[in-house]
Amino acid sequence: MDFKKIRKSLSRFLAWLGLNLCSLMIRVIPDGCLYAFARNIASLAFIFAVKQRRIALESLRIAFGSEKSQGEIEKIAKDCFIYMAKSAVELMYLMDKPLVLKERVEITGRDNLDKALALGRGVILISAHFGNFPLLLGRLAQDGYQVGGIMRPMRDARVEKIFLEKRNKFGVKTIYSQPRNECVNNTISALRNNELVFIPVDQNFGTGGVFVNFFGMKAATATGPVILAQRTKAALVPCFIIRQPGDRHKIIFEPALQLIEGKDPQDTILVNIQALTDIIESYIRKYPAEWGWIHRRWKSKPG
Repeated sequence: MDFKKIRKSLSRFLAWLGLNLCSLMIRVIPDGCLYAFARNIASLAFIFAVKQRRIALESLRIAFGSEKSQGEIEKIAKDCFIYMAKSAVELMYLMDKPLVLKERVEITGRDNLDKALALGRGVILISAHFGNFPLLLGRLAQDGYQVGGIMRPMRDARVEKIFLEKRNKFGVKTIYSQPRNECVNNTISALRNNELVFIPVDQNFGTGGVFVNFFGMKAATATGPVILAQRTKAALVPCFIIRQPGDRHKIIFEPALQLIEGKDPQDTILVNIQALTDIIESYIRKYPAEWGWIHRRWKSKPG
């Protein structure tokens, strides 16, 4: 009997069950109590999600070990769990309340986005698993932008179905990262249709990408955004969503990036992926609790 497989299946079932129970509770909890509910969920998760807590603390030590005390690192980890719980609650609550979503999420730097979109070659939105990024996509769709995101399907098909339905309800197109050829073709099609495609560039990419500096350590990073920009001439626009006081949100669009020419084609990809990673790191340093520290970003090693 494969106990490891049984444990994984049980864990995924409990996650699916918990998500459904939370969704039902959010429908009956008064609006003013939603964030208190999220904090309680986060407190329990920080205690019982041992593996995720360990990964978060390890990742924070890699990034900030020489800069922050153990107490500061633990506070960021706890805040990270709180922000993730709040984001999940917000998604379930706001998906049926477009007017509330619009009122709670402001946009700055919209002219940077519209200027890039006016070129007519599509826009690659460069970002990370940072803040409540599904709200960013939902807010843009609500404003009439044709927007999609490249997503890794979740390991549990039942949980993936729940979030796919939410994205569809927001009007956000899902472009799955696998199969790879299908992902590339769907992305190019969207860009040639002058749509927005959201690509997070902050997760471990194994041996298929390039290694760039991220918090002083080499991190395997996807090259797709730069290659797609070269192929389609789409604009590269960094964007982030940041939680504000009172649990409001602010979306920031940076000016479009101009591709840097390297010594050769491979170097061109490397220097531009490094430039994108530097922008992501700058936002994480400024708002560390907004990033998903429960991911093993530095798992793959060069060579």
